[in-house]
Amino acid sequence: MATDKVFAGAAGTWRLGDLTVNRIGFGAMRLTGSGAFHDGTPRSRDQAIGVLRRAVELGVNHIDTAAFYFSRLRSANELINSALAPYPDGLVIATKVGPARDASGEWTAPARPDQLRGQVEENLRQLGRDHLDLVNLRLMGQESISEHFGALAELREAGLVRHLGISSARPHHLAQAEAVAPVVCVQNRYSVDARGGEEMLRLCAAHGIAFVPFFSLAGEGREAGPVRVEHDTVAALARTRGVSPSRVRLAWTLQRGAHVLAIPGTGDPDHLLDNLAAGTLRLTEAELALLEPVRARPEANERA
Repeated sequence: MATDKVFAGAAGTWRLGDLTVNRIGFGAMRLTGSGAFHDGTPRSRDQAIGVLRRAVELGVNHIDTAAFYFSRLRSANELINSALAPYPDGLVIATKVGPARDASGEWTAPARPDQLRGQVEENLRQLGRDHLDLVNLRLMGQESISEHFGALAELREAGLVRHLGISSARPHHLAQAEAVAPVVCVQNRYSVDARGGEEMLRLCAAHGIAFVPFFSLAGEGREAGPVRVEHDTVAALARTRGVSPSRVRLAWTLQRGAHVLAIPGTGDPDHLLDNLAAGTLRLTEAELALLEPVRARPEANERA
């Protein structure tokens, strides 16, 4: 692949509040290992740092991470800090709060509203920042988020957080959050074969809010990565186009709307280039129609 033709801005830009980002970003979860969190084989630290630096060189200016993205040997936030600090102008780092893991990696009770400041401060410490560009409240099944989002709005007013979003949310959660403070993005599970987020996709478009799908590449693999057998239609279209199935998946995702931001993650430099190249792949109306029946069973939101 000709690397001089690969650039994260090829698919255009979108604004997160007053911050402009290229529509293809980078998800940091998979930097910690080949599996989910404590599972799988640890990534090479040098390779992970190299992938982060290369991503930024190629125009990635939106990185999604969280303090709970860590494995036995790797922390996504620490890798980002080591690779990219001092941070270049225009780089937007989005984090998530809400879920919690103890030092052994076990999931614990989600944070109460009064505990969210501690989670924000932990992200600040790990990233070496004096403020966070964007914090997503990651829902963990609660029906009302007003109190949690209100706690984050207070941190926004205090200058610790610049913009706010929500993750794994349903439409009524967006209404609750917007009644408290501006929402610049919604981050939900969504892919060509997991379309439970269609209503939120449309709602975000109507409100001018970024829709940021996670697991667009992983499909049924979710945190473990793309371990499933690729859908026949996706694989056949990829062969016809002479590209990878991942590139088809990302191209489809980006064509769901100008407000859709992709955050594919990888620790492999070749996969990074392939993901970014999706910005130049434009699927025809006939190809989009071909992919329309590619649907899995109805999806519930998953941890991300």
